[in-house]
Amino acid sequence: MERKTAVRRVGLAVLAVNVVLLLGKAAVWSVTGSLAVGSEAVNSLADAAYSMVILAGLYVTTQPPDFEHPHGHERIEPFVSLFVAVGVFAAGAAVLWQATTAVLAGPTADGASPIAVAVLAATAVTKYLLYRYCLRVGRERNSPAVVATALDNRNDILTAGAALIGVLGAGAGYPILDPLAAGVVSLGILYTGVEIVRDNVNYLVGAAPPEELRAEIVQRALSHPEVKGAHDVVAHYVGPEIDVSLHIEVEGDMTIRRAHALETAVVESVREIPGVDDVFVHVDPRELGEWKEDAEADRLANYAPASGAESEDDAETTVKRRRS
Repeated sequence: MERKTAVRRVGLAVLAVNVVLLLGKAAVWSVTGSLAVGSEAVNSLADAAYSMVILAGLYVTTQPPDFEHPHGHERIEPFVSLFVAVGVFAAGAAVLWQATTAVLAGPTADGASPIAVAVLAATAVTKYLLYRYCLRVGRERNSPAVVATALDNRNDILTAGAALIGVLGAGAGYPILDPLAAGVVSLGILYTGVEIVRDNVNYLVGAAPPEELRAEIVQRALSHPEVKGAHDVVAHYVGPEIDVSLHIEVEGDMTIRRAHALETAVVESVREIPGVDDVFVHVDPRELGEWKEDAEADRLANYAPASGAESEDDAETTVKRRRS
């Protein structure tokens, strides 16, 4: 399944689930009058509203490239994610306000309704399944907006759980459990908003990708037998995608055709890394004096996970061999 279809399908699934939950909670609320279920119905109403915005945003980001957007529209996704973050912050603040007000006012017990318990439990299970689905697709398709949606669904698991604790607490004669649980959940919701903002601001400001990915870029470039070294390696986010530029060092006696083939091979190898979009390779012949030491590139060339890292002697030998 292509990325466009997978991402749009997530948007439709999220909207459909939120509408179904809204209708179910509203029906139970009208029958039981449970405040916990009523607040969850309002939460689902907000979820359904922003789900339509998310669906529209995902539709735009999956449009094919055009004259004004030659690289496609995926780079809009971080802005869609930030919209989700705003909704997360609003939900966290609302839950915290309601919890504080309830504690100060002194909550009263209304008794536990079996149908209210059932709808809240069903909400938690449904949101967990939706969370796992969105998280899997978001990671597989490199979609920050879908990952942010997954985290928002994780919040809904917490709020449904807090409402369930409130309903059961009221039935057991301890209604104070409702606002206390909601207060704890609100802090978790606000932290999720911080996570979404932090991750997507990195996309927007062109931060460097993780060290493991940068190391793979250098190691793929150096894996070609005619590449003697690499320097000035730059990798940064442009939206959710990664642009790469680097200089490779080669012997200067090769033909232009051979140098072009070598450059193409390195570009194609690096571009195979998931998330990498554009790759720019500059070929530096030895005779022009453009070979130079680059401690960061040498470090990344010998980077390995802690469990399988090379010793310092092995790393030094590797770098010298590549520059020989």
